[in-house]
Amino acid sequence: MLFNLLVCSVLLSGLRTALAATRTSPPAGAVVVKAGTTTAGQFSTITAALNSLDDTSTKSLFIYPGTYVEHIDITRTGPLTIYGYTTDTTTYTSNQAIISFNSPASTAGSDDASGTLRIHKNNFSMYNVNVKNTFGPGVQAIALSQYGSQVGLYACGFFGYQDTLYANEGTQVYLKGYIEGGIDFIFGREGSAYFGGNTIGVLAAGGSITASGRQTNDGGSYVFHQNTIVLGSGANSGTAGSYFFGRPWSVIFESTNLEVAPNPAVWSLWDGEADSIDNVLNADFNTTGPGATKLNRAAWATQLTASEAAAFSISSAVGSNWQSWVDTSYFV
Repeated sequence: MLFNLLVCSVLLSGLRTALAATRTSPPAGAVVVKAGTTTAGQFSTITAALNSLDDTSTKSLFIYPGTYVEHIDITRTGPLTIYGYTTDTTTYTSNQAIISFNSPASTAGSDDASGTLRIHKNNFSMYNVNVKNTFGPGVQAIALSQYGSQVGLYACGFFGYQDTLYANEGTQVYLKGYIEGGIDFIFGREGSAYFGGNTIGVLAAGGSITASGRQTNDGGSYVFHQNTIVLGSGANSGTAGSYFFGRPWSVIFESTNLEVAPNPAVWSLWDGEADSIDNVLNADFNTTGPGATKLNRAAWATQLTASEAAAFSISSAVGSNWQSWVDTSYFV
């Protein structure tokens, strides 16, 4: 039996290696971004590369390794794909292209305006790029502000503290990436999003992963499928039993692996207000892992059956046409 298990382990490891691919040179036709470049036709900043594009045609960018300290707002009409340099396209762990900025909402003027990367367009995809807002604790400071539809983020990392990922409008998927924060760090109001196969790093004691200003039953919702929750990598990493899945929002966590335990109640009211749950569904299904042993869910929360959970999927989150725009090689 042990021999068979070892053989299976070796075969699976070999399969993962075979499936992994490098992306260390630009895809055909991609506009090149390379820090410090003086080569004609290349750009030393992402902003300059974006400014070189026309508004309507299909374009792509390839970003070489480096930390690009830029505040980026993408508004062009045409489809756009951004690729980051990596030795393994299947995971965020090998990402070497980083977009970083330090901007709190209190000085930027709004949550959206503080975003390191702001996506104000449809038909956008990004692979193997890390995005950071380095402001830290204190106020809202967004890494990604997302307002587009048919937006796919693949094996990307998003790092912040309060309100890291603003999934505010449109249809969007986050697949096989990393999302880190401390307080309400996946949030929005009308966005419809699917999160599959991600690692979610929690930082703050007592913070919530998700939060929203949802005001009606027909607002947006999030579906999380096969994600793993861990302690974040930052100096302000939280402690077991200190975080919540979310404050009011329609959020479904399916087949979540808890490497670190949440608050046993799992879900929290918004500032203790009972009416904050009037237009929400807080639910989970098949929550497992070492942190899932002593949960005592809040009274309004729902523990779904398998048949109930089947109603919540990528199709319910972003539409039945998802295969026409999602990169299915990353689908979980």
